[in-house]
Order: sequence, then structure tokens, then C-alpha cells
Amino acid sequence: MKIPGFPGDRDKKSTSTGRKSYFLIPPLALWHPWWHQFMDRMVIFLTVMLCLLMLPTRLPGMELLGIGPNWLLIWVVAWSVNRSVFSGLLSGVILGLLQDAMTSPDPTHALSLGIVGMLTALMQKQRFIQEDFISIALIVFAMAVVADTIFAFQLSWVGNRHAASIWTYYQRATLASAILSSLWAPVVYYPLNRWWQQMKLIRNS
Repeated sequence: MKIPGFPGDRDKKSTSTGRKSYFLIPPLALWHPWWHQFMDRMVIFLTVMLCLLMLPTRLPGMELLGIGPNWLLIWVVAWSVNRSVFSGLLSGVILGLLQDAMTSPDPTHALSLGIVGMLTALMQKQRFIQEDFISIALIVFAMAVVADTIFAFQLSWVGNRHAASIWTYYQRATLASAILSSLWAPVVYYPLNRWWQQMKLIRNS
């Protein structure tokens, strides 16, 4: 004759099983350093690819006057704010070349994004900025203006377009891009910055 168990016993068993399965996955700090590097590089690669795919995407709230956020510029700012000047410059050039591969290399985006990465890292090095959402949004706004201005200069130097029409269009496009990029900057900056801070704590521990 089987004696029925109490409901509380089943709850305890399921709880203990859940705890055992939880402890099967060790915390990130206990992983091998090689896995830390691998995961960090995968996060960098996947987020860059996501930003590249988001460039031509126009979702509700992501468009103003036909212009969307400059996701690669936001990523460069998020990366460069805690890096050296050379690292910021290099990341901007690499992402600019990737954007050239998706759009057109003439004029190139590597120059504008490289300068954005360099200026952002230089500002952080001089302690002109703080790492909060408002500061990051202001930096992204300013850097979007800088990047679009450099790109407009490049278009003017090409010579096959009328300079007046270029600057008339880019006055509107720059403002729209800067506003949208600054508003969406925390979406990219917060998770990346949190991940990189965690990686830094693990390396220093």
C-alpha cells in the first residue's frame, strides 16, 4: 500500500533539483581566461554585426525626416569612451570600412568614424566627460554632427555634386541623425559598458 506524499515534499524536491541545475553552470568569474576572451570577442563581433544590420532598418521611432540613428557611431563612442586614443581611432576606421562595404567607399566613412573614436577617447582621457547616460547622449549628439560635417566636406571635395545642395541637405540630415542617435545611444551603451566593466573586474580579480 502506497502512502501518498505531502505536497510540500514535492515542492522541496523540485526546488532542490532547480538549485542543483543552477549550480551546474559556474559563474563567469570561474571560467577559464580563454573563455573570457572568446566571449568578449563574440560580444564585440555580434554587436557590431547587429549595428551594421540596423543601419538600413527603419522601425517606428527610429526615423526622422527619412534619417535613422547612426548605430555604428554610437558603438564607436561606447567603445572609445574607456579606451586609448589609438584604440578609438582604430575602431572607428574599421567600422567605417565595414560601412563602406555596405554602402559606398567614395567618400569613405572610415575618416569620419576614425576621428569620432579619437575625439571621444581624447575627451575621456582629459576627464571632460562622465560615464552617465546624459553625458553619453551629449557626446553622441556632438560626434554625429562632427561625422556628418566631415562626410559633407568629403562630398564637396569630390566635385561631381553641387556644394550648395549638399550643405542644404546635410543641415537637416545632420540634425535628425544627431537627435535620433543621442536618444538611442543608451540602448547600445548601457549593455556594452556593463559587459566590459564586468570583464575588467574579472581580469583584475
